[in-house]
Amino acid sequence: MKRALSFVLIISMLSILLAACGSDSSGKDGSEGASASEQESKKAVLVLPEKIGVNPFFVQMDEGFKKAGEEFGIEVKTIESTDPAAFEQNLHAAVAENYDLIMTATFQAEDALTKVATENPGKSFAIVDTVIDLPNVRSVGFKEYEGAYLLGAAAGLATKTDIVGMIAAQDIPLIKKYTEGFREGLASVNPDAKFLINYAGGFNDVAKAKELAIVQADQGADFIAGASAVGDLGVFEAAKEKGFYTSGQDTDRTVEDPEHIVLSQLKSTDSIAYEELKAFANGSFEFGYVSYGLKEDGVGLTFVTRDSESPLSPFIGQEVVDKVKAIRDQIVSGEIVVTDPLQSN
Repeated sequence: MKRALSFVLIISMLSILLAACGSDSSGKDGSEGASASEQESKKAVLVLPEKIGVNPFFVQMDEGFKKAGEEFGIEVKTIESTDPAAFEQNLHAAVAENYDLIMTATFQAEDALTKVATENPGKSFAIVDTVIDLPNVRSVGFKEYEGAYLLGAAAGLATKTDIVGMIAAQDIPLIKKYTEGFREGLASVNPDAKFLINYAGGFNDVAKAKELAIVQADQGADFIAGASAVGDLGVFEAAKEKGFYTSGQDTDRTVEDPEHIVLSQLKSTDSIAYEELKAFANGSFEFGYVSYGLKEDGVGLTFVTRDSESPLSPFIGQEVVDKVKAIRDQIVSGEIVVTDPLQSN
């Protein structure tokens, strides 16, 4: 009887030990699960140098950022700023709150981000639409010349007078990505077309841009592209008064006046924010410079690469759109290589 009882006790103890071993194994799996959960709980913040609602460029960037956060399990937050001082304070706050990635955009952010990133070499930063050469910053640019090529091609195919123009902000290297891309696209489809170009002298001179657009219209231009930032508002006003056709930049400006603003050269900041956060989530995020073009959906043209809420203008027409779509496909495939004016000299 005692032997039988001892045998039962031994069996019971073995069972307990086996259960304990099973528990240890489960504990390891649970630790691995916690590690995965910890990885998924990365935090990223979008710190903008101004209020979102003021600039559609930031509106769509915020949308792409939040979409990526939801899809890839990253905790995201957007912080808006009222002025440069507040922007720098918000960057410092993001560092203090220990965000894993701090993202911002445009030349407005350069000085403050350079300072904060230099002071915090162990933190990861990203900036869109400009370049900061620091080892802990990823700078994301655009191949604006590819979008401008499509715009120039559309203008060259649509013009009835064979005279088209552009009102650009300044004669500086950055703006050449617009002017020279447009010129190259225009010449590719309509080598006989005349290209008029004038510079407003800045990014905010609405009156000067309007004045120059009227001069070009009087010279026979039936399509005049705006590439002068806020100055484009002057080009749009002139289009209404003189009856020519025009285009906007960055976001879909056709919705403001579909009768005259018939195209918009796009910068897809939503795609950029989404792809950068996706890279951060899957471990392929790298510091340094990267540029997004048509292939990466970084730039584009309304009706060609993205739909619009506006109706397609008869001045452009579906036949022109189809031809420009074919050109887009040739650029994406590499059959057409658009010249980067900043690298061609």
